[in-house]
Amino acid sequence: MTLSEIKLYFAYTSPYSYLAMQPACDLELSHRVRVRFIPYGVNIRKVYGPLDREDADRRKVRYLYIDARRIAKERGLVIYPPKKIFSARLAFYGGLYAAKKEQFRPYSDRVFDRFWKQELDVESRDAISAIVAEVGLDSAEFVRYADIEAHADLEACFAEADCDKVFGVPTFIVGGEPFWGEDRIEWVIRKLDAQGLRR
Repeated sequence: MTLSEIKLYFAYTSPYSYLAMQPACDLELSHRVRVRFIPYGVNIRKVYGPLDREDADRRKVRYLYIDARRIAKERGLVIYPPKKIFSARLAFYGGLYAAKKEQFRPYSDRVFDRFWKQELDVESRDAISAIVAEVGLDSAEFVRYADIEAHADLEACFAEADCDKVFGVPTFIVGGEPFWGEDRIEWVIRKLDAQGLRR
């Protein structure tokens, strides 16, 4: 059976990306689609405004975390707001490596779960290598990949995001049409149904 590809741009450090993961995977069960997960780096200051003063921009970010935690609680997930703004680059490298070895989901499930419980430093090479090993992959090979190939692979993902005019995560791309936010999943489903892709 030929599966239609849809894209999901995500970031491990985005709570709404975390909330979008399971619904995105469920699409592969309900529809004749394959979801391609594509890492995308978001500059939170650029998207939500400066965060170094007590103003409406900062209150907006705080509110977004409140909503994320409400949704997570309904789904039995835990989201603790991080104590600083983290770079997800190394975690992205791990995700790209795991995807090449067909272990993206188990790797990503662990990264999301532990990061949002404040149990994982996504900027730690040792911590990311440990998760790579935990899902049955070669951590030494991952380190070589991270040092040699990963930067170019991630930049290709960012370039693809630019072509798709992505500005934030999570963003689904279905038939060239963007849907930004985990709460747009119903619109994604309607689009897939309209394309006759329901199983």
